[in-house]
Amino acid sequence: MRSRTPDRLCAEAVDVALAMTQEAAGPNSVGAHLGVVAEGDRVVTHHFACEQPGYRGWHWATTLTRASRSKQITVDETVLLPGDDAVLAPAWVPWSERLRPGDMGPGDLLPTEADDFRLEPGWTGEPDPSEGEEVPLPSVAEIGSVAYEIGMGRRRVLSREGLHAAADRWEEEFGPKSPMAIAAPAPCLSCGFLLPITGSLRQAFGVCANEFSPADGRVVSLGYGCGGHSEAAVMPPAVEPSPMVLDDLDEG
Repeated sequence: MRSRTPDRLCAEAVDVALAMTQEAAGPNSVGAHLGVVAEGDRVVTHHFACEQPGYRGWHWATTLTRASRSKQITVDETVLLPGDDAVLAPAWVPWSERLRPGDMGPGDLLPTEADDFRLEPGWTGEPDPSEGEEVPLPSVAEIGSVAYEIGMGRRRVLSREGLHAAADRWEEEFGPKSPMAIAAPAPCLSCGFLLPITGSLRQAFGVCANEFSPADGRVVSLGYGCGGHSEAAVMPPAVEPSPMVLDDLDEG
């Protein structure tokens, strides 16, 4: 338990703490004595202002101690510590949280987590447990929706020329020959972020639903691709950064 009252002998040894701090940090880096803090029984830390350029608001801390019933002072350590108004680097944020839509370029890979909330299991060709059961007949509304998809119920639909013109426009930017698609690990055809479209062009196009892809919300060729493919790579676990190491022995 930390003692509330600093040990008298350790607290009075300001010259010892100053000498050791100057030896560790250099005489030009150590400023005025800022005070004493009790760390425990016969353990005291002396604080000195830091005059090192670039370390505004930081201070040196040299800890002294002594054995029970001994008057000889021992130096534990000297460290450089930040104060309340010290200039510090921003908190470390994993790359997966720093990434923003539009950051991905040709050749980049964007791993997805196994439990990504944007994806869910799809059809894999495995037997359906409901197979063998009696299938109910479709309703009138279901039949009507299929009929509307193939063009029934509208006065006019796209001609073959109109379909080809649309396909040419869509493939120009988000087709298999674009730089992004050439560098992609796999095409959109096998990506979980691809939304199908209706009509005859569904065999060649879909809509991208990956917010980090440059094609998000756009019609893309099934042969297009980018580094945000849902199965491109496995999301690595977040790694905490190593503690900051300060070279407090360099007098330069």
